[in-house]
This record gives sequence, C-alpha cells and structure tokens, in this order.
Amino acid sequence: MLERKKLKGRTQVTFVLPADCPNGPVSVVGDFNEWDPAAHPLRARGDGTRAATVVLPARGAHSFRYLAAGDYWFDDEQADGHDGTNSRITT
Repeated sequence: MLERKKLKGRTQVTFVLPADCPNGPVSVVGDFNEWDPAAHPLRARGDGTRAATVVLPARGAHSFRYLAAGDYWFDDEQADGHDGTNSRITT
C-alpha cells in the first residue's frame, strides 16, 4: 500500500506492508535511492504494519520494488503502474 502526502514542491510517500507478509526484513528499493537495500528498510508501526517513508520531487515518476530476505523481489499491487519489471509511482 502507498500513502502519500503533498508537501510544497514534494511528495512524501510511505510504503506500507503487513508486519508478517513476507516474513523477515524488507526494504523498498528504487531509482530514488539508487536501488540500495540498506537505504529504506521497512520498520514496524504500532498499527501492525511496517513502513518506510521517502520524500520525492513533485510531478515525477519513479520505479521501485520491495526486496525481502532470501533475495525475494516483489512488486506493490497498489502501485500506479508497472513497467514489466518494476512497480511505478507518480508523484
């Protein structure tokens, strides 16, 4: 799930997953963090989910995926689109 908050000239995007699906650590990786798994690990929230937040320029488009333990890559079902390999978000 994606949560968005418009800021002046930017968009705050929070990438949200259930706490246990998939099990183990998960990171959001994309062109906004040079596909670095250490840049945005999802962290537990009080509501039973885990999330990572990034601030992106407004009026842009970005590719991203999730990377879980065991080199398991997966897409976000609620992304704005998919380009065949990656999920896409428009800010």
